[in-house]
Amino acid sequence: MNTRTPSLLFSVALLLVACQKEPPSRWDEAAAKAPTPAASAAPDIKPGSAFNAFFPPEGAEGTSRVFTAEKPGYAEAKLRKDGGDVASLSISDTAGDPQVVAKFASATDHLAGMPVVTVGKNQSAILVKNRFQVKVSSQTLDPEARKEWLKRFDLSGLANL
Repeated sequence: MNTRTPSLLFSVALLLVACQKEPPSRWDEAAAKAPTPAASAAPDIKPGSAFNAFFPPEGAEGTSRVFTAEKPGYAEAKLRKDGGDVASLSISDTAGDPQVVAKFASATDHLAGMPVVTVGKNQSAILVKNRFQVKVSSQTLDPEARKEWLKRFDLSGLANL
């Protein structure tokens, strides 16, 4: 027998062992059985830039509007007057977040048929088309003043988005 034969046999055996297919693990089996979400089930979150046109117009009551945040499903602007912040204004797309929509279920106040809620002592929000949350947050404005700012948003335009 050639001295190379044992090493050749060992190499072939090692190759056969290495090429053997390993049985699927329980994780592989679970992944194969898991349902894949349908593409249509994913919410169509609007881009933040789509909301900018619905904010109160520049110059209302001598204020300026400075956009401070924009990301998918969210846009925010600071309302400024005389060099200071008056309020933070925001629009968010609540598609896919039923918890946000649920907080409006017990609303007793309405504006143009849409539910309005007061969150804490510094925020007021309205739910447009059961999807878009419009919020005014302010340390200085009372609930009625915040509601007046909610009225300055283009709520009907947002409802048609």
